[in-house]
Amino acid sequence: MEVIPAIDLLEGRCVRLYQGDYNQSEVFDQNPVAVARQWQDQGATRLHLVDLDGAKSGQPENWRAIEAIVRAVDIPVEVGGGLRDRARVRDLFSLGVRYAILGTAAIEDPDLVGELSRDFPGQIIVGIDARNGQVATRGWLETSTVDAIDLAQQMERQGAAAVIYTDIQRDGTLKGPNVEALRTLAEAVSMPVIASGGVGSLRDLLKLLPLEAQGVTAVIVGRALYTGDVSLKEAVRAIGNGRWQDVPPSLGESAFG
Repeated sequence: MEVIPAIDLLEGRCVRLYQGDYNQSEVFDQNPVAVARQWQDQGATRLHLVDLDGAKSGQPENWRAIEAIVRAVDIPVEVGGGLRDRARVRDLFSLGVRYAILGTAAIEDPDLVGELSRDFPGQIIVGIDARNGQVATRGWLETSTVDAIDLAQQMERQGAAAVIYTDIQRDGTLKGPNVEALRTLAEAVSMPVIASGGVGSLRDLLKLLPLEAQGVTAVIVGRALYTGDVSLKEAVRAIGNGRWQDVPPSLGESAFG
């Protein structure tokens, strides 16, 4: 299972939000490029970037920081936030970004996902951010009446390469991911599912590992890396290659209790 560090960009800085609340943002680093290099050096095989300003405004706002990060690392970068038309996605790929994440556009213009998936096969990921099972949009500021599973199935039909599922009420809390919701979603679709939201310990990551058989192929980790609750090196060693012998003895089988 791939462990993907998250870098959330707000006014060019690396921050984390609590349950998606822009009023509860915490700045972790003024230099996101240095953060990106750090995660690469510690074993990351992909980076997850979110343009928080763009998610709110509907247009990319942290273009300069994104380009600088892509130039500074040798691993694939995926980006979401404010990507709501073809031109923005095309421009993003021209910077060297590997994957584009569409969230709000998936609800407001589902055919766009299909068109982009055909034009950029394997590079379009749908971000489904849910609050009580209902999809939130526009930087999580609005909650729709669309069911997360229904949207995932629709986006699979449109040809999306994967889906990132975030439980908003878990995001930034370090209280653990919503394992049951992830399992239900993964069983409902055949495309890869990337887990996001709530990871607060290595034990939380181990609880996700059995879901790999259902199609949960990766997990995004944010706040826990910045607070030191999770070591990226240990996380990659423990679940990145599925080698159970690398799990610290202190966790053992109790991790699944």
